[in-house]
Amino acid sequence: MSSSMSSSTNGSTNGSTNGSSATAIAAAVRDGSLSARAAVQTSLDRIAGTDGQVNAFTTRLAERALQRADAIDADPRRSHMPLAGVPFAVKNLFDVAGIPTLAGSAIEGDSLPARRDALLIRRLEAEGAVLVGALNMDEYAYGFTTENSHYGACHNPHDLARISGGSSGGSAAAVAAGQVPLTLGSDTNGSIRVPSSLCGVYGLKPTYSRLPRTGTYPFVASLDHLGPFARSVADLSLAYDCMQGPDADDPACAQRGIEPTLNQLDRGAGGLRVAVLGGWFRDQALPEALSAVDRVAQALGTTQRVEWPEVERARAAAFLISCGEGGALHVDDLRRRAPDFDPHTRDRFLANALIPAAWVVRAQRMRHWFARRVAQAFETVDVLIAPATPCTAPLIGTEWLEIGGQRLPARASLGLLTQPISCIGLPVVTVPLWGCNPAAPHLPLAVQIIAAPWREDLGLRVAAALEEMGVCSAPVATLN
Repeated sequence: MSSSMSSSTNGSTNGSTNGSSATAIAAAVRDGSLSARAAVQTSLDRIAGTDGQVNAFTTRLAERALQRADAIDADPRRSHMPLAGVPFAVKNLFDVAGIPTLAGSAIEGDSLPARRDALLIRRLEAEGAVLVGALNMDEYAYGFTTENSHYGACHNPHDLARISGGSSGGSAAAVAAGQVPLTLGSDTNGSIRVPSSLCGVYGLKPTYSRLPRTGTYPFVASLDHLGPFARSVADLSLAYDCMQGPDADDPACAQRGIEPTLNQLDRGAGGLRVAVLGGWFRDQALPEALSAVDRVAQALGTTQRVEWPEVERARAAAFLISCGEGGALHVDDLRRRAPDFDPHTRDRFLANALIPAAWVVRAQRMRHWFARRVAQAFETVDVLIAPATPCTAPLIGTEWLEIGGQRLPARASLGLLTQPISCIGLPVVTVPLWGCNPAAPHLPLAVQIIAAPWREDLGLRVAAALEEMGVCSAPVATLN
């Protein structure tokens, strides 16, 4: 066990300012008992004191953040801001005015600085939040480990010898380390759900096209989602509500108005039809992942099992679509600047660029067929539960995993249980549990709460009920 581990598994995160929730910080700033400057300075100090160990941040924005905090403190509208003074950070594929949008790469570091913030940053700051930095990730969002060859590996705050997951590893790690109460990430094949599972925080992958992607660097446009990380369901829901709404600059963004979820959380899980996903979702999970699902199922009082058809083919379709679109996006740089890529990313992009277009077309057809079949399952259930990752966090440098009697590459296989769901754009909330792995009880592992399209409210209600029962929690890691 490393020198860093969780000091608690009971979900108590209010013992210090660093562990305060976004909801609590905003309430204190609104009523004047805490200044936005003090809240932001506490976050900046925590980052300065811990990021040498975690390596979650690639850019810190102290001057900008403190100026923004001072503006909030002077604003008479502060008392009506739902996120007043709340520090947050974003995966470095979000545009941040004045700095290049890295997308985890060295190549993009040579690009011109972004001229304005990404839309979701602007929406959060309009509600009083304060951006404090940009976060580490897998190069071009192509990975599940955040072992970045340019900016260094992001370490899991609950065990510094282990990965944080990816590709939004910095986003999950910063929340788990108590550096900020909220972060934003992206999820194409599992890049919110995998790191939230391995770092023990809550994550939300909304329905595909629910949140606008304007001002972010793409990976696979037909699969890319954006969403928040937090240490409580209320914070997750609050951030999501503040980011909702259509956007004409993202042609894929759904033309849906704001559908609040925060005011639905106290309705709980009562009356909802809940089932456990079986088949692939049990065959590709280690005992600790199955233990987490069984604990959630028992807490929700469900014994019903559901199996989706052709899940393995759906995952293969997600792989092919990712390969085809992702490879095509980087062909020019592969020709001109191949040595400047992370070797793992470069080799996969090169192979991807050779995939026949007909294969990608067939994968898209499979995707649409699978979506129709899964829709039928939601005629008889409201929410499904499944493991988020097949195992707890592997050690940094792990090359292979033993899953389902097979020896599988670690970098690709951490998304075994998330890719089939990304493929059809369903909303998912990840809820962290502890003590599921007897060999490493200090390591978390999450369960996916999956709902029908546009029903983020149901997933968040179930997550809130599990949090209220004490089944799930997201304590701040103790860093030595």
